[in-house]
Amino acid sequence: TQEARQLHNPIVAIMYAPATQLWRGRLHVMGGGKEDRHEPGLEHWSLAVKNGKALENEWRAEIPIPRGGPHRACVVANDKLFVIGGQEGDFMPKPGSPIFKCARRHEVVYGDVYMLDNEAKWKQLSPMPKPDSHIEFAWVVVNNSIVIVGGTTEKHPITKKMILVGEVFRFDLETLKWSVIGRMPFRIKTALAGYWDGWLYFTSGQRDRGPDNPTPKKVVGSMWRTKLHV
Repeated sequence: TQEARQLHNPIVAIMYAPATQLWRGRLHVMGGGKEDRHEPGLEHWSLAVKNGKALENEWRAEIPIPRGGPHRACVVANDKLFVIGGQEGDFMPKPGSPIFKCARRHEVVYGDVYMLDNEAKWKQLSPMPKPDSHIEFAWVVVNNSIVIVGGTTEKHPITKKMILVGEVFRFDLETLKWSVIGRMPFRIKTALAGYWDGWLYFTSGQRDRGPDNPTPKKVVGSMWRTKLHV
């Protein structure tokens, strides 16, 4: 629409799947991959917004994130900005491919956690219980905790196949420590999580091949829920 075109303020850098969140009246975009999708980016930009409109004509450069890469959770809680998990590397497009084919390169999945607060500099916190990626929308904030479901972890050391995650992780915002508080009915990545009236929900994503095979297979649309006590 014409209004959408007027709101479009091009970001300075090309970024693939960056961490993005609204914090203190600014839209923050950071990390992700560079133009080739594989090389991690450290850039961090922000733009003032209000009532769905940009208040500035240019993005402002912010302090770079210590570790780049896509597929991370980006959460605002207790007036702090958290960036959780992710990976370095991703599929790279094959130059000139008429069908836009991509090739997989080496990827490093990590569980690093970084936080921005009043000091306006990144602080590294306790890492997740295991490396975890593909968790962009797989989190909720409830009872002073960040809860994350599923994701992907380090590849099999021999077959190099992707391994999915089936745990439910809790990050205590008071102690800044992680714990495993449950397991999902199957391993799954890129799930959508939600919380309502004491229930933790998750839906969609790509699940495993079965109890004995943690590699990804079927994309699902089912919804599950469990009582959440944290």
